[in-house]
Amino acid sequence: MQMLRFETRSVFAGSAVRAGACLWLALMSVVCTLAQTGTPTAAPAKTPPVLGTIKAIGSESLTIATDAGAETKVTVTSATKLLRVTPGSKDLTQAEAIPFSEFQQGDRVLVRLRCAGEPPVCEAGTVIAMKKNDIAERQAHEREEWQKHGIGGLVKSVDPAQGSITIGTMTGAGKKDVTIAVGKSTLIRRYAPGSVKFDDAKVSNLAEVNPGDQLRVRGVRSADGTSFAADEVVAGAFRNIAGIISAVDAGAGTITVSDLATKKSEVVKVNSDSQLRKLPLQIAQMIATRLKGGAEAGGSAPGGQAAAPAGGTTGASGGGTGGQGRNGGGDLQQLLGRLAAAPLADFQKGEAVMIVATGGPKDAQVTAITMLGGVEPLLQAATQEQASSILTPWSLSNGGGDAAAQ
Repeated sequence: MQMLRFETRSVFAGSAVRAGACLWLALMSVVCTLAQTGTPTAAPAKTPPVLGTIKAIGSESLTIATDAGAETKVTVTSATKLLRVTPGSKDLTQAEAIPFSEFQQGDRVLVRLRCAGEPPVCEAGTVIAMKKNDIAERQAHEREEWQKHGIGGLVKSVDPAQGSITIGTMTGAGKKDVTIAVGKSTLIRRYAPGSVKFDDAKVSNLAEVNPGDQLRVRGVRSADGTSFAADEVVAGAFRNIAGIISAVDAGAGTITVSDLATKKSEVVKVNSDSQLRKLPLQIAQMIATRLKGGAEAGGSAPGGQAAAPAGGTTGASGGGTGGQGRNGGGDLQQLLGRLAAAPLADFQKGEAVMIVATGGPKDAQVTAITMLGGVEPLLQAATQEQASSILTPWSLSNGGGDAAAQ
């Protein structure tokens, strides 16, 4: 069970989950090596290893914030093996022995404990580390891969026998169905109920993907754009809320919205993992034109030069999601991803918003994954399905929130 927990704790595009999995594999390599050489392992099988992030460093100790949410202080002695591996390592063949002085706050570590006595007193037998800077670089690279080679939308149908999922997507050229091919090597994950964190997505399978789910996939798109070979899939069931803000409580981190579909008030919690953005009027009007099936304004797709938000880059070079260029109409999530984060205080009573949130229809309060303001032109032009398709890929492709920056 302990190993399963390490493997299923996922972070967007391979951050802590892959670091944890790699550290676990490295630890198993240590155990096997010790067994082969006949060196006794003092830690009993019932003593689990400690996996987490270094929070503090003492003269002979490490304080670790574990993935289970606790803090553990472990003693490091002269007999402790100190090793460092790079992200992506699956064993210790390339591990480097390091001095204690090279540990840093924020490094990911896995500690194999050595215990003796009754009650047992434990110290670190082996510490395997990954540098926080190395992990950050790998995360940035993998985020870029999701951005360049990802696609998202609402699940329309699932065929487990054929290993395929059909999703409805929204591109600059309008609505489009895409068939996702899922193979034996495809990693499928699902958001945990009630969680807005990519970290909490669990390893899943095709049978747990359902029509109506919001889905994001990374892989290779076919030349005609109608199919997609999946390397990695993440899905979840979320609520889509479109309405008018009736109250904002920045202190409590909540926003009250009058849902245009149900005609009821919804209290939405905004936390540090929520993604808040506001569309400039020009971009909102351009997207609304696409939703209405109008011609491309000035011949530019949503990722094109005329539509790029301030500080962003254009999509004319064909580097957009799925490799679509200016005239191909790439996913709108690329455009949304370029928008600057907006604090909750920027959202005012009477403003229209579109929200993707956790929670079911009967929940008294839901938590925002994504909240997009400046959407009045979109709500006038879009059907509910179109509005959901706009936010879906963006919501599932971002691993961090921005509400904490308010």
